[in-house]
Amino acid sequence: MRSFIVAFAALAFASGAAQAKIAITIDKNEQLMTVAVDGVERYHWPVSTGNPSHETPNGSFRTFRMEEDHFSKEFDDAPMPHSIFFTKIGHAIHGTDSEGRLGTPASHGCVRLSRANASTLYALVQKDGVLNTTVTLTGSSQVALARQPRSPANNAVARRDTSNRRLYNAQAYPQPQSQYYDNRGYAPRPYAPRGLFGYPD
Repeated sequence: MRSFIVAFAALAFASGAAQAKIAITIDKNEQLMTVAVDGVERYHWPVSTGNPSHETPNGSFRTFRMEEDHFSKEFDDAPMPHSIFFTKIGHAIHGTDSEGRLGTPASHGCVRLSRANASTLYALVQKDGVLNTTVTLTGSSQVALARQPRSPANNAVARRDTSNRRLYNAQAYPQPQSQYYDNRGYAPRPYAPRGLFGYPD
């Protein structure tokens, strides 16, 4: 009887371990993914969700399909390594080569991770079961973009360049003493002898 109880307990433990629940939470405002296993947070990773023109949908979803090497048919066979799909219209969590843009909404609707983190998540979901994994998304790409620090070029205040500006000092010129008369002084005209009838000879 005792051995039966021990065996039953071991079976129950193994069954419970196999059904570990994975909860993936994505905060689009912060562009951050949190992965919890049976309620215990295990990973925090930066992501790129959809840009404002291709907003990743909010809500709670259950993952249903996995592809280790997937290529997008919609976007020129773009690589989507370690894809975990959570909507019927093709939204997935997957790795990306554009790791420099993680932390910013930049995708066409999917949730991008670094290749290393996508591989880790893929292995975890594969181990505990794709149907035991949920994905919850909240927030907005607009909020995320508004929170992004602006580049120095955007923050610079337009200023006039004064380095080549020449400064001229107005030269003081003497003003005439009278507005109406020439003050150069009187000089007598030279004498010219006149002939008959007052005309010069």
